[in-house]
Amino acid sequence: MKALRAALFDSPEARLDLAALEIASIETPDLDPQPYLAILDRMASGIASRLPAPAAGREFVSAANRYFFDELGFQGNEINYNDPRNSCLNYVLDRRTGIPIALSAVYIEVARRLGRPVSGIGLPGHFIVEYNDGEFATYIDPFHSGRLLTADDCRQLARERTGSAADATALAPVGTRYILVRMLNNLRSAYFRGKQLEKMVAVTDLLLEGFPENAGYYKARGFARLRMRQFRGAQSDLEMYLKYAPDAEDRPQVTEQLGAIHRWMGRLN
Repeated sequence: MKALRAALFDSPEARLDLAALEIASIETPDLDPQPYLAILDRMASGIASRLPAPAAGREFVSAANRYFFDELGFQGNEINYNDPRNSCLNYVLDRRTGIPIALSAVYIEVARRLGRPVSGIGLPGHFIVEYNDGEFATYIDPFHSGRLLTADDCRQLARERTGSAADATALAPVGTRYILVRMLNNLRSAYFRGKQLEKMVAVTDLLLEGFPENAGYYKARGFARLRMRQFRGAQSDLEMYLKYAPDAEDRPQVTEQLGAIHRWMGRLN
């Protein structure tokens, strides 16, 4: 997890592709990243071979979109959106489908290999990318076949997804750390919905390395461990939750739960 940990601690050398493949190893423990890095390399070469030299930004986006979505058939997974594999870069490259942020990561990494300025945009409820070379700029939605968006389109998209408009900061480019944390949270949610609690705990372990004072992560891991009957770990996590969220509205309920855990552990000893 070297690349991911570097990204979580904001190392300037952190690479999105390597770190995303390390996240995917939670789903596929024996994952070899090299074949997937090679796929990204080949995709970059495929776009380069379709571009005149030199090519303006509009030409790049047009060629990239035709290659990604028309030729290779990348698309958003509308039917099984909550499948954890939609958040795993290896499966996204193999199956050519995924959730918005994972498809955006593919677009970003291929563009990076070609020296093209593509950044992630973390809209509320959705994720897209922006191409901006100073002369040509556009927002691109990889989940919806690379459709081009204006700033107003982005705000409307956020409103449709969340019921409220995106503020100006939502259209600002985000870095590798933000993308990976959002990917981890998506994967954590997918594992929780699918009751894959061991994997959910493994993801939360990584999040807590980067955010060791995040009360919500302790609470989530604590209740997952409780379901897994890991009482000592659950107790520790819920105590940390109350430490970092001393005024939490659910403090009485969590305190009561801690009392029950203490009684259960007493019976086991």
